[in-house]
Amino acid sequence: MLTDAGYTGNAAGVRRAKKSRTAMESPGDSQSSLRSSGRQVNVRVKRCNNPPPGQTKRKATDTEEEEDQSEKKYRKCEKAGCSATYPVCFASASERCAKNGYTSRWYHLSCGEHFCNECFDHYYRSHKDGYETYASWKRVWTSNGKSEPSLKAFMADQQLPYWVQCTKSDCGKWRQLTKDIQLTASLASTYRCGMKFNNVKTEGPDQCCLPEDLRVAEVIDSWWHSMLILPPLFKDSPASPFLTAYYPDCVGMSPSGSTSNLSHAELRAEHCRAIPPQIPGLSPYFQPFYQPNECGKALCVRPDMMELDELYEFPEFSRDPTMYLALRNLILAYWHRDCKEVLTPQKCAPHIIVRGLVRVRCVQEMDRVLHFVTRKGLINTGVLSVKRPLLPERYHNKNVIVIGAGASGLAAARQLQNFGMQVVVLEARERIGGRVWDDTSLGGITVGRGAQIVNGCVNNPIALMSEQLNVKMHKLGERCDLFQEGGSATDPAIDKRMDFHFNAILDVVSEWRKDKSQNQDAALGEKIQEVYKTFLQESGIQFSELEEKVLQFHLSNLEYACGSTLDQVSARSWDHNEFFAQFSGDHTLLTGGYSSLLNKLAEGLDIHIKCPVQAIDYSGDAVIVTSSNGTQWTAQKVLVTVPLTLLQKNIIQFNPALPERKLKAIHSLGAGVIEKVALQFPYRFWDSKIQGADYFGHIPPSPDKRGMFSVFYDMDPQGKRSVLMSVITGEAVTSIRDMEDKDVANQCMKVLRELFKEQEVPEPVKYFVTRWSRDVWSQMSYSFVKTGGSGEAYDMIAEDVQGKVFFAGEATNRHFPQTVTGAYLSGVREASKIAAL
Repeated sequence: MLTDAGYTGNAAGVRRAKKSRTAMESPGDSQSSLRSSGRQVNVRVKRCNNPPPGQTKRKATDTEEEEDQSEKKYRKCEKAGCSATYPVCFASASERCAKNGYTSRWYHLSCGEHFCNECFDHYYRSHKDGYETYASWKRVWTSNGKSEPSLKAFMADQQLPYWVQCTKSDCGKWRQLTKDIQLTASLASTYRCGMKFNNVKTEGPDQCCLPEDLRVAEVIDSWWHSMLILPPLFKDSPASPFLTAYYPDCVGMSPSGSTSNLSHAELRAEHCRAIPPQIPGLSPYFQPFYQPNECGKALCVRPDMMELDELYEFPEFSRDPTMYLALRNLILAYWHRDCKEVLTPQKCAPHIIVRGLVRVRCVQEMDRVLHFVTRKGLINTGVLSVKRPLLPERYHNKNVIVIGAGASGLAAARQLQNFGMQVVVLEARERIGGRVWDDTSLGGITVGRGAQIVNGCVNNPIALMSEQLNVKMHKLGERCDLFQEGGSATDPAIDKRMDFHFNAILDVVSEWRKDKSQNQDAALGEKIQEVYKTFLQESGIQFSELEEKVLQFHLSNLEYACGSTLDQVSARSWDHNEFFAQFSGDHTLLTGGYSSLLNKLAEGLDIHIKCPVQAIDYSGDAVIVTSSNGTQWTAQKVLVTVPLTLLQKNIIQFNPALPERKLKAIHSLGAGVIEKVALQFPYRFWDSKIQGADYFGHIPPSPDKRGMFSVFYDMDPQGKRSVLMSVITGEAVTSIRDMEDKDVANQCMKVLRELFKEQEVPEPVKYFVTRWSRDVWSQMSYSFVKTGGSGEAYDMIAEDVQGKVFFAGEATNRHFPQTVTGAYLSGVREASKIAAL
């Protein structure tokens, strides 16, 4: 029968051999002064063997000889700083094991865990019985790992007993299991004091009343951690399937528990591939860890090193980050395996499988690490609904006003409320969503008047929320046939050739800007024309009329990306965010629209609609927010998430005025505008020509028509209903500004009839035209860097003022501007900042 051991209150180093009391021994000796992990050390007076001058050396008494022999029977741990005066061997591997007696040397693993020289020899010496066990382990470790397969590592990995915590709510004591009991996540999550094993059921007194081992109390102390010889390496970690291309011990896992059979050479070859592992049941868009030699993937972490903010939060792990990495990697992997439920320390703790007292320390540290990554928004985020606050009580003592119920405002409010704070959201419109506005008036098909496409789904929080809500995203195909007015399809070779030249022009612009300061900037459109003319002159190449038109199509796409005519955009900083890791993978269409996600984010929040904010006074200790009808709200913090244009036009009065640095940054960005037109038809007249593509392009007949319905999107990928949507960009936005909606629709119909000239194009049943430039609460679509500006402006706008006024929105996200994703992440970012202050 196997039972858990270690129920006595004594530490392993407490037990000592019985010896005669002498006059030199304190009659007050107690367990507390003898335990190995305690701070007190028994002090013995050393006898002087030489007699004083003039005296003869007297013969030692029997009592003294007995004490001398007793002194020889014990040896304390020689590790500097270790308090184990009377260590006990945990291994008991050799028949000659010193147990709690004398050995020629004690081997230190922690202040409460040692093994004797006899047990060392049992495994280390080739003629001993345990040698093959050690040698076999060593072969596995060397094959899979990178660290030294020392005998100490073997003892820590294979011989130390496991510790497990009682799961009874009124107990929670830690117990040491016998060596031959293997700990599993299942056992750890169900263990109770006195639990029997091997299906043996016995009746007995409540074992929870027995005291906890004294060593457990000291594991939390910093000195205990500093005396730990080897870092903890987890077995069977949830992170293991994600990190097969890494040496396990570099990412906090035990090489002996690795399922990999690769040799060193094979591992190194595997490292060069940087291919994310395919994990059954896991969304392919969830790739939380960089693979070796991989970079440039947004929201990825290096599993083998701490990031700067982690080092700042956990400086004690800077020397050896193994414990932190093991815990953080476990948490991230577990979250991505099940992102629909709140991840708690209680869920993670059973998966910390590591031998020895260090498991106690790892479980204790789990809370801190999990709360940190929760605060950062790496886990327990999205549309998750929570029953109790995600962060400890010390984070709850704040109340926050969020101005704006767009993607950024809702993201921040959801995070802050989930953290346990009091949040009020003030929204000027009569709806939530901001520049997300889904329209279902065209036969029930959802058409986003604002955003609807997700650009790059890998690690994108929009993909995470879609997974949480079981919302399907339609992967957009790459094919985009270009049609000319007159109905002809453009030769793909011509499209490919002009795409190459277009990108070559942008490459030359990139070279030009390398040594240019901000005041040497130029307009992107001007620079493109200059490079293009120089190329034609120097190369002698003459493009055909069609090729020139295709180049105009690519320029219209660039204007779509910038949300502006190219004569306003900075040539130096137009693509400033490309220097940061971006979202990769599929581009998808949210066929149900973004509203389904934002409505879920808003669920349960205190949102006041039709409540425009007029003034923010942060001159006192509290922040006072005044709406246009005179209503006032007071809070400790306020988060402003209004569109850039409203900041530029001083729609909200700040007292004191915003810092000059911030105002300058606000005005150095441009407020871009694009518009959309959507048309519903009685049938799908385009099917035979488009052949299942998700969109098709329109080659402008002349440069002055560039941007007028350059791309048409099929809004029903199922091919059942008949709705097309097109975009209006660049100068074309200005040309339709004063037109009636019906005239814009008619212009669009003329283009469609030219593109499908060989057939009849029916009149639309319904249509709508967006008017973002006239929308009083946005007056824009998304931001861009104006000529003479810089990407740094995004960071400056994002800076808080006096720790009381915070800013979020796509125009505050330098890494991911112009997108719902960027807006959402800026809200998560500010929630983290507010919580940390």
